Amino acid sequence: MADSSTQSIIIGAAPDRVTAVICDFAAYPEWTDAVRRAEVVEEYEDGYASQVRFTIDAGVMADEYVLAYEYAEDLSRIEWHLVAPSKMQKSQRGSYDLVGNPDGSTTVTYTLEVDLSVGMLGMFRRKAEKVIMDTALKQLKRRVETPGAAH
Repeated sequence: MADSSTQSIIIGAAPDRVTAVICDFAAYPEWTDAVRRAEVVEEYEDGYASQVRFTIDAGVMADEYVLAYEYAEDLSRIEWHLVAPSKMQKSQRGSYDLVGNPDGSTTVTYTLEVDLSVGMLGMFRRKAEKVIMDTALKQLKRRVETPGAAH
């Protein structure tokens, strides 16, 4: 059974800028350390990715998997799940919830639930999830807030 972990960060940009970075999957290898390749394999009619194949190498964990994405109509929530078990994961569910703040910033809440195929003690798994989430949020913040970064 997978446990769910949640973390939030405030990013100094409007929600639409944050969403644009989150949804630009092909650019993930440019700013996300663990992602070696991200390829949109299927899109919705509106052009948003419905399925994305990721190749990751996080040192202790290398994997290739496909995530299916769904979006709230106003893009305030982006959620995903693992399409089929991979070498390292039995399941993965996650989401980004974006809330615009009065000062023009955005609070991004990242929720992640991963059930690994390989055995890992609960405390190590929770620590790994925390590091993954912390790194992902910090890298997202840096990408959105860096002037000149592709948007």
